[in-house]
Amino acid sequence: MARTLDKNRKARVEEMRRAQAAAERRRTALVVGAAVVVVLVLVGIVVKVVRDAQAEKDVASVGVALAAASCDPVTNDKPEGTQVHVGPQTNQPNVTRVAYRTVPPAFGEHFVTPAYPALPFYSEQDRPRMETLVHNLEHGYTVVWYTNAAPKAQVDQLKQIADRARQMPETSGKFIVSAWDDSYGAFPAGKTIGMSHWGATTAHRQLCAAVSGEAVKKFVTAYPYSDSPEPQGY
Repeated sequence: MARTLDKNRKARVEEMRRAQAAAERRRTALVVGAAVVVVLVLVGIVVKVVRDAQAEKDVASVGVALAAASCDPVTNDKPEGTQVHVGPQTNQPNVTRVAYRTVPPAFGEHFVTPAYPALPFYSEQDRPRMETLVHNLEHGYTVVWYTNAAPKAQVDQLKQIADRARQMPETSGKFIVSAWDDSYGAFPAGKTIGMSHWGATTAHRQLCAAVSGEAVKKFVTAYPYSDSPEPQGY
């Protein structure tokens, strides 16, 4: 009789032990599951924050896609005018205006001093002289010009592009957006945006009908500041 009671008692204890162990496993599973959910949520938040931060810095995310910007093919021009200075402090002091071969210019004679420190964006009211900005081109700058026909919303987009493009390693900060001066020639019909780069052996221009960060990024990547007559210039 005593043996039977002892056996039953041991069975009940073992059953209680198993039940407690099962309950512990369930609690552990719940805790682990909740922790996994929290980790996944946090990872998702971090990924979103990183992606959003990258998007805020990506030039290509501003404006319309390249395919929608109605851009002409990039030109390949033979540059001239390297280290040819005109105007005050030169042997041609009376030359105060250069008749550039292309609209917009991508090379040519220029004033002695480039815009320095150059701002990322210039309006019609504060833009440097064309001959000054051409000197910036000689030093590896990409200059994006916009005409007075560009809508304000697109001008605002260009301001964003100007700041973001300067963060690209291909520009090393050498990037300017400037209002175009119509006295140097008219853009072709339907084109309101122009890009210029003075390469060491070939100069490049591209005209577009709308602001496209994707187009700017492609242009700057293809023609970095290092490909210029004087990349070490300020």
